[in-house]
Amino acid sequence: MRRWLLEVFKSETILIVATVLAIISCFIMPPDAEYGGYVHSKTIAQLVCLMLVVCGFQRIGVFRMIGSRLLRMVRTQRGVVLVLVSLTYFSAMLITNDVALVTFIPFAISVLTMAGMESSAVLVATLMTVGANVGSMLTPVGNAHNLYLKALSGIPTWPFIGIMAPYSAVAAVLLIVVISIAFGNKPVSRFSELNSEDIERGVLAPQPDRPQPDEIRLTGYGAGHGGWRVWVYAVLFLLCLLVVSDLVPIWVMCVVVFGVFLFADRKAFKKVDWGLPLTFIMFFIFIGNMKRVPAFYSLAASLVGGHPLEVAVASSQVISNVPTTILLSGFCNDWRHLIIGTNLGGMGTLIASMASLVSYKNVARQYPDKKGRYLAVYTAVNVLFLVVLVSLSWIID
Repeated sequence: MRRWLLEVFKSETILIVATVLAIISCFIMPPDAEYGGYVHSKTIAQLVCLMLVVCGFQRIGVFRMIGSRLLRMVRTQRGVVLVLVSLTYFSAMLITNDVALVTFIPFAISVLTMAGMESSAVLVATLMTVGANVGSMLTPVGNAHNLYLKALSGIPTWPFIGIMAPYSAVAAVLLIVVISIAFGNKPVSRFSELNSEDIERGVLAPQPDRPQPDEIRLTGYGAGHGGWRVWVYAVLFLLCLLVVSDLVPIWVMCVVVFGVFLFADRKAFKKVDWGLPLTFIMFFIFIGNMKRVPAFYSLAASLVGGHPLEVAVASSQVISNVPTTILLSGFCNDWRHLIIGTNLGGMGTLIASMASLVSYKNVARQYPDKKGRYLAVYTAVNVLFLVVLVSLSWIID
């Protein structure tokens, strides 16, 4: 029991802290009719439906299949790394940075082992994490807090993308430069000799006598075996994007997505990380209550002051960018700088973006003797990107 509680605390630290803050705020401002307006239900509904659809894609192996096919085209170590980083950079724009890392970091470690590049695992995992964070910042669906800020601010999808486009593009160029310097053209012929199914088999289940992952038990090797699920989930994802763009009523998305998954894959409901929407709800309650305390509201608003971008970047380094977004949005309506600051704030320390912990845990589990090295490399690379992109924000403004 004690070990279980410790594991829960470690995995859901932010949720627990948010819940404690919400409970304390309820004593300060007892429940009344105004509580009904605290929770931003549109954000929660969009977040849950997107999480379900992406979970469905994961469980039929779509993302790893794409990675396997791309790897068949590479011939050098530099090419392998470019493919792996590109997978997190582009996929994070649509499936969020944490899902991109959950999917592709274990995939990358297996691929590097197959390619004889294990010595580069720390740097590659770091670059893939940066790729996920700078790719996800571009779109409203790339980060959970972007989804919230878009819904709260009412900024249309394309103008929202336009705000973050310069930063995502510059970061992509910088990633290519770093990869080109750090990795050479040493030949890697391993993947060209295999078909995509063999690569998936080597990555997902190299030992047949061990338990098989969901995508193999459900559909066999490769998304091609997913049959109708691939197309159904693609339609659901498109429906979610239309709702985010305010082109379809939100109730339609909820009814269709939940109805389809009750029929197609009920286990997906168990696999979704329900801690994230619960964390949002707890913070909504806390902020809703504290905004009604005049002294606290005045203090918080004065702390944000005229520099929401810098405050967002700095606070994200300590409490991560999702809580920062919810907290600052209660006391600041400079949406443009808040969007930029909370997205750039995902770089820097390991906890600046909680998605980054996914990479650390995978590397630490596989290479326990490299924890210190990973933290050093991760911090150095992230500080470099953070300095460059924050400097760019000052130039643009």
